[in-house]
Amino acid sequence: MRKEIFRKMFLEIMENKDNKFHPLVWINGNPKIGNNVFIGGFSEVNAGGSSVEIGDNCDIASFVAINVADSHKKVLGISKEVERGSIIIENNVFIGSHCFIGRDTKIGHHSVIGAGSIIQKMVIPPYSLVIGNPFMVKEGYYAKK
Repeated sequence: MRKEIFRKMFLEIMENKDNKFHPLVWINGNPKIGNNVFIGGFSEVNAGGSSVEIGDNCDIASFVAINVADSHKKVLGISKEVERGSIIIENNVFIGSHCFIGRDTKIGHHSVIGAGSIIQKMVIPPYSLVIGNPFMVKEGYYAKK
């Protein structure tokens, strides 16, 4: 009982919605999240003002930011609006710790995004391995495994 009361107070203080993943996962907007998806603590899924779709059987590690919004041009006075774009993560995708997945990105099914990768405005083909920063895409890496 006390644990549930503390959880509710914590979510209110942190201005976070309750979710099935972890109290330290921030979800904004209404992302479509499939079945059998794991999202680690201190991760963010921001679908505010656009769309995020995460397929089935995905594993998203801790400290991952999935964010449809890009405000840098607004902050610099170059634009009056925050730029937004959709994100699609297909089925059976692993995203490693400390990754950033930005707007206008599609990650194909059965792909792995290695820890620390930063991806935005990109289509990653199915069965790919993405590693490094700047990232390198090894297309078809998992196709025959």
